[in-house]
Formats: sequence, C-alpha cells, structure tokens
Amino acid sequence: MTSASTRFQSYWWVVIAAAILVSVTMGTRQAFGLYMPSFSEINGTGREFFGLAIALQNLLWGVASPIAGGLADKYGCGRVAIWGSLVYGLGLLAMSASIPLGLFGGQFLIGLGLAGGGFSVALGAIGKNVPAEKRTFALGVGSAGGSFGQFALVPISDVLAIQLGWAAAFACLAGMAVALMLPSSFVLKNYDVRLATKSLDRKLKDVLSEAFRNADYVLLTLGFFVCGLQVAFVATHLPGYLADHNISSTVASWALSLIGLFNIFGTLICGWLGTRYSKKNCLSILYVLRSAVIIVFISAPPTPISTLVFSACLGLVWLGTVPLTSGLVAHFFGPVYMSMLYGFVFLSHQMGSFMGAWMGGFLYDANANYLMMWYITVIMGLVAAVLHLPIKEKNYVMVN
Repeated sequence: MTSASTRFQSYWWVVIAAAILVSVTMGTRQAFGLYMPSFSEINGTGREFFGLAIALQNLLWGVASPIAGGLADKYGCGRVAIWGSLVYGLGLLAMSASIPLGLFGGQFLIGLGLAGGGFSVALGAIGKNVPAEKRTFALGVGSAGGSFGQFALVPISDVLAIQLGWAAAFACLAGMAVALMLPSSFVLKNYDVRLATKSLDRKLKDVLSEAFRNADYVLLTLGFFVCGLQVAFVATHLPGYLADHNISSTVASWALSLIGLFNIFGTLICGWLGTRYSKKNCLSILYVLRSAVIIVFISAPPTPISTLVFSACLGLVWLGTVPLTSGLVAHFFGPVYMSMLYGFVFLSHQMGSFMGAWMGGFLYDANANYLMMWYITVIMGLVAAVLHLPIKEKNYVMVN
C-alpha cells in the first residue's frame, strides 16, 4: 500500500488524470451546438428536435451519475472510468451517422459515458486522494480541465467539420477521445486498490436518507439546477442565436472556445477562493455575476466583438460552481461517499441542463427568437444566489 508521504507527493497524478477525463468529455460535447443549424436544415427538423436530443443526453447523464458514483465508491473510480471512456467513444462514433437515429443513439451513449468518465467519477477520485486542506483548489484544477477541453476541442471540431464533413469529424473525435481517456482512466485505476481498503460499511439508504434530510445539502442541490440550465442553454443555443443575427459559425466556435479559455482562470480562482472564504457566499456572488453578464449581452443585438467580450466575461463565471459545490459536498460529509453524493447533486444540475437545452429550442420554435429564454436564465441566476445564502458550512462527519 502507498505510504501517506508518497500519497501526498503523488496525488497530483490523480488530479492530472481526472482533468484530462473532464477535458475530453466536456470539450467534445460543447461542440455539439455548432452542428445544430446544419443538422436541422439537412434533416428538416426544428431546433427543438436537436435540443431535445441534447436535453435527453443531459438528463441521462444526471440519472446515471449517482449510480456510476456509487459503483466508483465501491469498486474504484478508475474501473468505472474505463467503461465510461469506451461508451463515450461509441457515442461520438454513432453521431457520425448524421441522421435522427444517430443523433439520439449517440446522445444516449454519450450520456452514459459522461456519467462514467465525467465530473462525478473524476472529481470523486480527486476528493478521495487529495488532503482536505488542498481539496477545493485541486477540485478547481480538475474542473478547469473541462474548460481547457472546451477551449481546445471546439475549434478543432469546427475545423474537422469544415475540412472533412461532420461524419468524418465525429469519427475522428471518437478516436481522439478514447486515446486520451483510456490511459487517464488506468492512472486512476492505480489508486483504486488503496481506496478499496476503506470501510464502506454503512448502508447506502442510510447515507442517502441522512444526506437528503440535511437542509444545507438540499439547498445546494437545488441551486445546482440553475447552473445546469444556464450552461446547457448557452452551449446548445448560442451558435443558433448568433446565426440568427448573421454571425458566422467560426465566430460561434471561437465564442464557445473563449468561454472555455477564460473559465480556466475563473475555475482556478473559484477553487482558490473556496479554500479561503465562504464557499456558499462565493456561489451566490457567482450566480449574480452570471445574470449580470447575460443581461448586458442581450440588451443590444450581438456583434462579433460583443459576442467575444461576452464569452470572455461569461467564461470567468462559467464552471467555477463545480469546485465550490463539490467542495461543499466533501466538507459536509467527507470523501468516502463523495462520488455518489456529488452524483445526486449533479443529477439536479443535469435536470436543469435538460430544461435549458430543450426549453431553449421549444421557446425558439414557438416565438422565432430566444429572448424569453435569455430572461429566464437571468431570473434563475438570481434565484440560485438567494438559495445559497442560508446554507451553513458545517462538517456533519457523517461518512468520514
């Protein structure tokens, strides 16, 4: 078994491997919105149809996350991530069919792959291996991996689609994803043996019952719903919103990429702030800032310059919620069941993502514009800010 001193020196390998997993899973999926206008035109479907497929992916990801998290807590994060990597690659390959069946089949597999190889399992591995005093910052580093993936892979996806067509582009992305995710999963697997020696003697129903009787955990879970709604709407429908204003897909791809680039800094900053200040207060401020950035952006018709400025500002408050939220889960209940307990919080996030992706398309098809949905994201951001204020940052020592 690895000694305590060696574990302290080597935990950054876990953080790096987890960051790569999050980078690939989040980076490739953020490019799907670029595909929506051409897919809808080729297949004669409205934007609600494409939005529904993305929404179902988000919902399935959320529903499967607590299950994948529970398996990771019991059998090891790396073992679950290996299967998640393979399923995720198959989902991208199915997307290359460029037909409705390929869209829904691919999103189904991608949802399952994200549950096994995405945030819940990857951040759970960090939570289990990193010392408590450095955990929130390390979670920020792991979460920033998703931002780097968005910055790097969205433009790559756009270039591949332009040069090769979407079918070949998705096949290339599938091979790239598996080539990066599998080695990272095996790195996490090297730490599963040690984690498996921890005592997991409490019944899961008792753990969950105690967690969901905790008002602070419930408020945190409700607040994360809003994060999912905002992020999924922007990632799925921003390219379509820009296309409606005659702004090219190249600008749209760089807009999504800039969100990822600036979120690297935003997530690291939030992770750092979470080690020094109240995590729940940081979350409230972050949601208010998101709403402010959105209302400024939609107050006038977008231009390429205003879009890129908006993307940079939004990126600073994009996924900073993740290290703060997951850090609170670990602070409340300890790391042993973190993958599963964060998985349930993440389920709420993905229910919000379902609403953001689907409702954005529904309201667009009903009104021929996105204005109502933009206003909903602003209002919900303020609601989330209020929800976090009563949270008490206590350590309940339930599952340490």
